[in-house]
Amino acid sequence: MALAAVTPARAQELGGAGTILGTIKDPTGGVLRAATVTLSNPVSGLRRETTTDEMGRFTFRNLPPNPYHVTVAVQGFQTLARDVDVRSAVPITLELTLNLAATTQSVEVIGTVDLLEANPSAHTDVDQSLVEKLPLEAVGGLNQAITLAAPGVVADSNGFFHPQGDHAEVSYSVDNQPVSDQQSKAFSTQLPPSAIQSLEIITGATPAEFGDKTSLVVNAITKSGLNQKKPTGNITFTYGTFGTVNQETSLAYGNAKAGNFVDFNFDRSGRFLDAPEFTVLHDRGTSFNLFDRFDYALSPKDTFHVNLFLARNKFQQPNTFDQQALGQDQHQLVHSLNIAPGLVHVFNPHTILTINPYYRLDIVKYFPSANPFSDETTTINQQRRLNNVGVKADVAYVNGIHNAKFGVQLSHTFLTENFQFGITDPNFNDPASPDFLPGLLQFDLTRGGHLFNFHGHTDIKQEAAYAQDNITLHNLTLNLGLRFDNYDGISHDHSFQPRLGASYLVKRTNTVLRASYTHNFETPYNENLILSSATGAGGLADGVLGSAISQPLKPGRRNQFDVGFQQGFGKLVVFDIDYFNKRTTN
Repeated sequence: MALAAVTPARAQELGGAGTILGTIKDPTGGVLRAATVTLSNPVSGLRRETTTDEMGRFTFRNLPPNPYHVTVAVQGFQTLARDVDVRSAVPITLELTLNLAATTQSVEVIGTVDLLEANPSAHTDVDQSLVEKLPLEAVGGLNQAITLAAPGVVADSNGFFHPQGDHAEVSYSVDNQPVSDQQSKAFSTQLPPSAIQSLEIITGATPAEFGDKTSLVVNAITKSGLNQKKPTGNITFTYGTFGTVNQETSLAYGNAKAGNFVDFNFDRSGRFLDAPEFTVLHDRGTSFNLFDRFDYALSPKDTFHVNLFLARNKFQQPNTFDQQALGQDQHQLVHSLNIAPGLVHVFNPHTILTINPYYRLDIVKYFPSANPFSDETTTINQQRRLNNVGVKADVAYVNGIHNAKFGVQLSHTFLTENFQFGITDPNFNDPASPDFLPGLLQFDLTRGGHLFNFHGHTDIKQEAAYAQDNITLHNLTLNLGLRFDNYDGISHDHSFQPRLGASYLVKRTNTVLRASYTHNFETPYNENLILSSATGAGGLADGVLGSAISQPLKPGRRNQFDVGFQQGFGKLVVFDIDYFNKRTTN
């Protein structure tokens, strides 16, 4: 069996996913039709099977970066197996030759199915086959899958989680589109689990291509309709306690040139958010989302795709018994729109260019009760709008021991915030109290005051450049990277960030040892950023709300060290242990 150079016969689809394609031949050089080719990864659970066409060719697309085991079986020939490592979007082409079967059937094996992965980054791989088995809801199921699958991730209320001891320092990469804003259902919306093909959840040694929030990086690849010659889909309907109703419909169809995947979800529940009481009060909510991915091969060297995502969450804020008795009726509305086109161009067998522009919109509205005095302590009204437009472009180069990537990322975020509140409890800021705050008296509705009214708008410009190389030297693997970030928002800062990692495979004991050092530039959260950073006359630092900050929120810097190892036991069990030490300066 031989591994041939990559040929630009068909450009790779987008999203950072990989492609394995090849040709099956007999000993005379003739092509073998209808040969069964199986691709598998025992750790993530991914398993796919296809047959060769009339030219003896096969293709596996949309593969997450992982090692894979390829097996070829044809009646009358020896079964052949090969291990292939996918680490970039540069396609891998195989030319495989099968030997005739002898009287005693034998199997030619080059490589073995291995649970170990010689990668300096601690991470967890999750395939759709595992996602489909987990008890996930449509509204916040992506965060639930991450919490259940990844170590060091602690669940919080309403689908929120804390990774590696941090508060929401998470970046998502969805088909190569960076998203670093909070994705819990109280802040925004997120992709449904039914649209996910695979997840790579990185908890250590973050590669240089990822920035902003890096305590946890979720590299998500969505499902595609390419090569779905027979339309494939499903319709599910579920009903549960609290009047919960969920309906999900998906359909994938296409061929080698074009494909489309569409997924629609609707969810209604009487317990939409986590309730503060065992008895659920005032907690109804509905959600719907629509995801569509379209892929099209413009030419043998160019592939285009576009992701479209629409979503809406409308829900009540759950009450305590006291709030319910007052008639409190606070509720929230979230609208989201995401459009992410992209293009891949193959220059030669070793080099490809990927360009991913994107536009994302989040509109969040928080409504008080119709009667402000039904709201306990204070009545609050808020409207937030986030527009994020940007582009990520990189060149991937694979040759010999090198697997390199060089890229830039530009983004522009427009933020608008409106916030109103008033005091509705006469005991909250009683003038007779020693803790009385004079600045709040004008907003005390129980004493003839008026609503505090805040309006703010800003835009944030971010630029980044990065270079990284994954170098394989027999059993030693090195990840060398450098990233530069410039943050120009309410505050201003920039940083160079080295990202270094190494791993070594000890074959004799079936062990992988790894260590890494990363320097990270942590940008401020966009949610409520303007209100939190408001200063000066007419702002919040004049003491109208009591103690307040005197300067805007600034980016932080983190130094993180990771050491760990993997130990395999047979073909079914592997232990993966990681220790991290990080120090953040804000």
